[in-house]
Amino acid sequence: MNDRYVLDYTMNSIDGESVDLAQYKGKVLLFVNVASKCGNTPQYAGLEKLYRGRKDAGLVVLGFPANNFGGQEPGTDKEIKQFCTEKYSVTFPMFSKISVKGDDAHPLYQQLATLSEAPNWNFTKYLVDRDGQFVQRFDPRTRPDDAELEAKIEALLAVPASAK
Repeated sequence: MNDRYVLDYTMNSIDGESVDLAQYKGKVLLFVNVASKCGNTPQYAGLEKLYRGRKDAGLVVLGFPANNFGGQEPGTDKEIKQFCTEKYSVTFPMFSKISVKGDDAHPLYQQLATLSEAPNWNFTKYLVDRDGQFVQRFDPRTRPDDAELEAKIEALLAVPASAK
């Protein structure tokens, strides 16, 4: 197995449906651990804008609620979905709440931590290319409209997926 390939997981959507991450092969992905009661929570608006502006080009933002930092995501999946929909009109794929750090971290986030480093707060971002390969980690303070993040996304969107 290629250790930079991060789509070998099946996750639960925020609605409880099973989602094989391999379905996103061919897309540029931005994995983000999210929380509803964080100083970074307004980044939901920027993530949604980023997603809506580039989804037709092949970008998918993937939101993973987590309560690892300051207990800032205490809600149930239903409450989280309602908050994201009502407050930020989120349409990008959201997943069931998981742990993203520590011994109980989901294997996806264990792998991302091995490839870079574990999230150090809510809204840590991991960029993945069209072939499902981890590319770069962005700090929680990196806003969705950050020039470096946007440039990296644009560069990845310009490269077609390999024929593998």
